Amino acid sequence: MRTRIGFVVGLGLLACAGCGKKEKSTAELLGDLKAGPDVDRIVAVRLLPQKSRDPAQLVPALIEALKDKDHAVRQSAALALGSFGEQAKDAIPALKAAQHDRDARVREAAGKALARIDPSLAPAKAPPGAH
Repeated sequence: MRTRIGFVVGLGLLACAGCGKKEKSTAELLGDLKAGPDVDRIVAVRLLPQKSRDPAQLVPALIEALKDKDHAVRQSAALALGSFGEQAKDAIPALKAAQHDRDARVREAAGKALARIDPSLAPAKAPPGAH
């Protein structure tokens, strides 16, 4: 239940990230990602890939975000890295480490990101009928 509430609150924050305010620049979002409160870091990590498609600028910040204390930031950082595909190859070691995260959602997101960056790194799927 707590997870659902957090998810809904997060979606609401994203939907209203710019409500009544000027749109933040990439530099401002990067600043929020590094030092903002939890809510600002979550919003920043989710908006950055939409704001800038410059992997040279974003990949290092997203790799650092994989170490964040908040699982939602770590999960979103992994998914954002995957959205850059091959251009995020520098993130492979950090994403492999994230596959051992204490949070299952982060581990799953890291696996998806690795598969998008390099399909040969996709997690092995269990054969049908295996549990």
